[in-house]
Amino acid sequence: MTPGRQRWLEAGVEALAEEGAVDALRIDRMVERVGLSTGSFYYHFQGMPGFKKALLAHLEEVQTAGFADLIAATPVDPGNAAHSAANLIETLAAARAGYRRPRLEAALRAWALTDPDAAHVQARIDESRLETIRAVWRQVTTDEEEVRLGALLPYVIAIGASAIMPPLSDDDLDRLYQRIISLTPPGASESETLR
Repeated sequence: MTPGRQRWLEAGVEALAEEGAVDALRIDRMVERVGLSTGSFYYHFQGMPGFKKALLAHLEEVQTAGFADLIAATPVDPGNAAHSAANLIETLAAARAGYRRPRLEAALRAWALTDPDAAHVQARIDESRLETIRAVWRQVTTDEEEVRLGALLPYVIAIGASAIMPPLSDDDLDRLYQRIISLTPPGASESETLR
């Protein structure tokens, strides 16, 4: 990717994150934000539809790759669901500044309500993130329904924390995740895990 194209895409992400709406993606505002010419914009994207398509692809990469790398680094204790959940939450809390962007999350989800391309991208982002979390739980239990629910619970809380206005604070999100840990049996056998 050329540096100019990268600058445009990063500016698009920042515009969505700061303004929380797809309306922030106007050529005149993007030109002002990036400090490059309108000609540069058209050179890289041939107009706003091309820019939005490229931005959605970029957002999908940004919203999934870093999350997957982060979760993959989480230590898992196959015999202890509560300990594994605590490790997962600790990993997420330590890296929160790099991945938790409530306004960007809300903007992309709002965009998905009105644009089929954005809806497809959002669905792939959600599925990728959920599969990443499910992979952690599969190391703890072989019960696929428990794996599914074990991934859904923290994910739905995180999405809800970004969707309410104002977005839930980091401290409140931490307390909710701690509550999840308290519901997970500490030394559960494989068949009892996540119940």
